[in-house]
Amino acid sequence: MPGHRTKGFCSSAAALALCAVLAGCGGSGESADGGRIVLRYTWWGNPDRAARTEKAVALFEQRHPDVRVQTSFSGYDAYKQKLATQAAGGDAPDVMQLDYRQIDQYASGGVLLDLGRQRRLLRTDGIDPGLLATGRVRGAQYAVPQGRGTETVVYDVQAWRRSGVPLPGRGWTWDQWADAMRALAKKTGRPGGTDPGQSEDAFEIWLRGQGKSLYTKDRGLGFTAADLTRWWTFTDRLRREGAVSPAEQTTQLDGSVENTPLGRGKATSDVNWDAPASGYGALVKGGVALAPMPSGADGTPGQYFKPSMFLGIGAHTHHATQAAQLIDFLVNDPDAAKILGATRGIPVNETIRKDIGPRLTGFDRTVADYQASLEGTLKDPPQAPPSGDNALQTTFQRDYDQVSYERMSPRTAAENYVTEAKAELRS
Repeated sequence: MPGHRTKGFCSSAAALALCAVLAGCGGSGESADGGRIVLRYTWWGNPDRAARTEKAVALFEQRHPDVRVQTSFSGYDAYKQKLATQAAGGDAPDVMQLDYRQIDQYASGGVLLDLGRQRRLLRTDGIDPGLLATGRVRGAQYAVPQGRGTETVVYDVQAWRRSGVPLPGRGWTWDQWADAMRALAKKTGRPGGTDPGQSEDAFEIWLRGQGKSLYTKDRGLGFTAADLTRWWTFTDRLRREGAVSPAEQTTQLDGSVENTPLGRGKATSDVNWDAPASGYGALVKGGVALAPMPSGADGTPGQYFKPSMFLGIGAHTHHATQAAQLIDFLVNDPDAAKILGATRGIPVNETIRKDIGPRLTGFDRTVADYQASLEGTLKDPPQAPPSGDNALQTTFQRDYDQVSYERMSPRTAAENYVTEAKAELRS
């Protein structure tokens, strides 16, 4: 799950749609290895995730001696580019790891198999229905979540404690968060946190706390220019006061924790996803802690559990049965869960999550405890966003940059964004 800045998807929906008519090309998984079926399985991640994945795959092959799994992985951005190229060429892998923002585009483009056909082999009864629904597009299940995460206010424990500002807790509101940022800036001489105005993810949580949504069920905008003006006016005021990071720091965000104000020692807190926040451990001397995201003024939570990633099957695979067995193993097998740990987020299978929680150590345990503290308090997650959201994330950040550099008022920037967003979603 990327951090602040998720770069736009490189291929167009039109290119992906070509795959719908390419049933005769590709031949995904058609090769054989000494009479065994070969499945191509791809994902993004780091070397630790790769080592654990290979170990889990080896166990799957042990239990399915007629199957060999050919694996490949890369960093997030490189993975997205490569998968988009494969998909547009009708050569999508048999099993692929997917991001939340890829589901609609790939399902609509005919790249993904409807998993309803594999209901007998791919068990989903252990997954929360709300979480499972995020892999649905127009009523069909195209992807299954493999892990879950949620946003958090991650903070420098030592610096916050030394400031004397009350520590954050459950149920605090956006106004209380803003007051804390102001107080931290006054006590520490540096911004209290990263300016969240540039983050579409933070805006979505703020919106949900107002009873609204980023997108409607029919894939249109769920908010108005007036809503976005309120958000950007709120964050812009905090930036002008020095309570959150200045434009020069905010525009350096690139998705890595190293380039955040908190990671560079220039702020006391950050808004990020829980699992990637592990990277702060090596950067913040006093260690970090996780606090819930602020809620609406009436206590309505905007935060939700989001699939950290999904697994899907290529629409033109020749081995849908074995592909479904592999996904079922990775999501539902207790032995696989022990190997994988929390490398893809906290497991979505509820039985496995309860079993594996006490075994986790280090920051994995921190994330598990944080999520456990939120159980039963959050609303269901929204459906996967429409494919145009990939481009709109970049537009959102670009328009807010105009606000933070004081080249444009929050109202003008919000009106520009809404106009462009409606056009993008219609295309």
